[in-house]
Amino acid sequence: MAGLKELRTRIEAVKSTKKITSAMKMVAAAGLRRAQGLIDKSAAYKNSLLSSARRTALDLKLEEAAGKNTQPYSKLMTGNGNQNVYRLLVISSDKGLCGSYNAAVAKVAKSRIKELQDEGKTVQIFCIGKKARELLKRQFADLIIGSVEGIARKGADFHEALDILTPNLEAFEKAEVGQVEIVGSIFKSAISRVIEPRVLLPVKLEVETETPDAAPINLVNNAFYDYEPDKAEMLEALILMLVKAEMFDAIAQAQASEQGARMASMDSATRNASEMISKLTLRYNGLRQTAITTELTEIISGAEAI
Repeated sequence: MAGLKELRTRIEAVKSTKKITSAMKMVAAAGLRRAQGLIDKSAAYKNSLLSSARRTALDLKLEEAAGKNTQPYSKLMTGNGNQNVYRLLVISSDKGLCGSYNAAVAKVAKSRIKELQDEGKTVQIFCIGKKARELLKRQFADLIIGSVEGIARKGADFHEALDILTPNLEAFEKAEVGQVEIVGSIFKSAISRVIEPRVLLPVKLEVETETPDAAPINLVNNAFYDYEPDKAEMLEALILMLVKAEMFDAIAQAQASEQGARMASMDSATRNASEMISKLTLRYNGLRQTAITTELTEIISGAEAI
């Protein structure tokens, strides 16, 4: 009977675990839907900024080709001359229970760090999320120059993204770092994500210089436009806005990836708990049947002896 009692206790414990993992799955699903909405809105805003920036840069390039534009481009586009110092913004989660998500981010970050070090570059790490710091500090503690935790608890927030960007942007503007990269996840679906380093600063703006000769460059949807006060200033403002939007989008992408990974992980845990309950119940019923059969046998044997 001691075996039956232990099995009953274990079955109840697994059932409690199943309830927890099922609830966590639903919470993660709600967070995922919210993050997906932010990604869609962020993409529309970022694409609009990118289109405007490319159009303005094209205007400047055409003027430059005609010998009219002599103003230098923003350092946010051309770089600050520092080719030796790289700063990686590694975005992870604050909590676990999301499968291999954080380990995959750390793996890509470590690979990029070693790649840059092999090229003779100085690497700085800025950790966004508790897990990034925990996973990187054992091997690269001396490279971590800062970290932040507790962001995006109620969803990605633009002001939080701006607070993270500001010190890194200032370091770039002062030429303390030559390139800032984001190492984080790009959300594809609840079970699919791509983790890769991508350049945040300087901004790599691809501009096509070939335009139809018959169409004026400052014509969009049959409406003419002009710049005030200046094209170069406008481009610098657009690039700065684009960098801020990119930082926010990176956090939103990472949050969606985290919630997707957690939802998949909790779904798998819930299914495993159901399977374990079935196996334990089957074993419990078998032991109970054996115990009942043994008792009946003893009763019959005793009756025959009398």
